[in-house]
Amino acid sequence: MPSLGADMEFGTLLEWRVKPGDRVKRRDIIAVVDTDKAAIEVEVYEDGVVETLLVQPGEKVPVGTVMAIIRSEAEQPAAPAMTAAPKKEKKAFRAPEAGTAAPPPETPEQRIQASPYARRLATEHGIDLKSLTPGGPHGSICAADVKQAITAAKGPFPEKVSPAAPPPAEKIPAAAAPTPEKAAGWKDPAVMRRAVAAAMARSNRDIPHYYLQTRVDMSRTLAWLESENRKRSIKDRVLPVVPLLKAVAASLQEVPGLNGYWIDGRHQPREEINIGVAISLRQGGLIAPAILDADLLGVDELMAALRDLITRTRGGRLKSAEMTAATITVTNLGDLGVESVFGVIYPPQVALVGIGKTMEQPWAENGLLGVRPVMTASLSGDHRATDGLQGARFLDALNRRLQEPSKL
Repeated sequence: MPSLGADMEFGTLLEWRVKPGDRVKRRDIIAVVDTDKAAIEVEVYEDGVVETLLVQPGEKVPVGTVMAIIRSEAEQPAAPAMTAAPKKEKKAFRAPEAGTAAPPPETPEQRIQASPYARRLATEHGIDLKSLTPGGPHGSICAADVKQAITAAKGPFPEKVSPAAPPPAEKIPAAAAPTPEKAAGWKDPAVMRRAVAAAMARSNRDIPHYYLQTRVDMSRTLAWLESENRKRSIKDRVLPVVPLLKAVAASLQEVPGLNGYWIDGRHQPREEINIGVAISLRQGGLIAPAILDADLLGVDELMAALRDLITRTRGGRLKSAEMTAATITVTNLGDLGVESVFGVIYPPQVALVGIGKTMEQPWAENGLLGVRPVMTASLSGDHRATDGLQGARFLDALNRRLQEPSKL
């Protein structure tokens, strides 16, 4: 049972989308779980074959309970109970074909050292790790090395489909589709409010917040956005929040300490950049699901991912990774007229970015006074994991990125 919220203790299995013997691939939806907020689609994180389902629909079980066993394709099925395990047969030695030499065994020194996230990115984008120059600690390949190769191979933005996009329809049999009652929406606002209150009380109690803000001249970004949108149809136009999200992702690459978690009494930075976006619900309240791997998405891909995420959030059709994998949250209340936002960090994250309203304000530059569209950006930071210097560097990077929007 996955933890789908900072204070979630139990979850109720609503339905399985798979049965024993089914083959599953990473990001396939395998189950639907009921939480205090909504019915959430649970993804699988490894390829394999469903061997056993251990929890039945309707059962309420604690977080961390094993719900199913999935074995890799290479593994043999578990032996039935009360029977002796079959003896392992020795593999016959096969001599190399004439004219070829048997390859020497791979030594530990020859194995490619790479972070798990770097390996995942390389696999998803068809990058050969052996072709990369290690740039990580101790001669290992890190995500930045793979991202550089992706950019070199496919241009400024990868052509991969957004990882936040919904899986192909054929992966979910029509007969297994959730009923309208299970998929149509969120819990009663009062129930949701209690769940949010518990998380925010924990945040206020446990996290020593610090707050910073800066004013950003948005004239260059807005001019670039207007020029770009002239090239697009009305339905494909990019919203102003998209370059802001791109700038946040790019700034986290420069100041990575703000991207990660505080878990088990220590700071755990993350290589993947999954931006939680605060989305208002029609019945009231906010929820902040994640756009996964936001730094790898181009402007149009990010707009499509955001539009899809908003639609599914308001329809109560989020996936477990979107509820749990955010490494930082961005809340944009500028559309509601709010000038500055000083948000509460959602644990176990260590930072939250607030975006205020862009307004015409006096602006002095090079000794000249004028009027510019100005936006206030704020940062709420966890003082256990970061400090004001890192926060200031992040806001400075955010400002610089928004002055060169064509490079986002």
